[in-house]
Amino acid sequence: MFTLKTLEINSIPSALRKAKRYRLLNEPREAESIVLDILRVNPDNQDALKMLILAHTDKFKSELNPAFTEALEVLDQLESVTSKSYYRGIIYERRAKAHLTGKELNSGKMAFEFFAKAMKEYEQVLDSEENANQDVTLRWNTCARLLNDNPTIKPTESAREVELTDAYE
Repeated sequence: MFTLKTLEINSIPSALRKAKRYRLLNEPREAESIVLDILRVNPDNQDALKMLILAHTDKFKSELNPAFTEALEVLDQLESVTSKSYYRGIIYERRAKAHLTGKELNSGKMAFEFFAKAMKEYEQVLDSEENANQDVTLRWNTCARLLNDNPTIKPTESAREVELTDAYE
């Protein structure tokens, strides 16, 4: 086994920029590795935790599990209730999109369920007093447009999903 080197604490801002760049290059594993180095020296770094969530969601298309579970586990470390709802919404939204591109049976129904969950989380952020930016509005509208424009995304007949459907009609 190799012993990991320790990142210098004053390198964190630069490392976060590198992690963001790797995410934009569709290299989530590299971004994740950088963020884990940051968290080793600063475990409560909220920007790094958020970046880790996003890096996990970037892996959904290739490996939904365990990336989905890992992303949800990181949520517990976020300090703000509003941030937790916002990033939970992102996790659900990206899982819904992964189902849309997948070939599994009932992918439209699975996508619907996760879009509805995402929209519910975004609604909580919109209703909160901490909501200071419009990113959540843009994300909610994207989900709504995808649901409105794609007839293959529809709920199952179960009572739980019918309840979700009623909330967004």
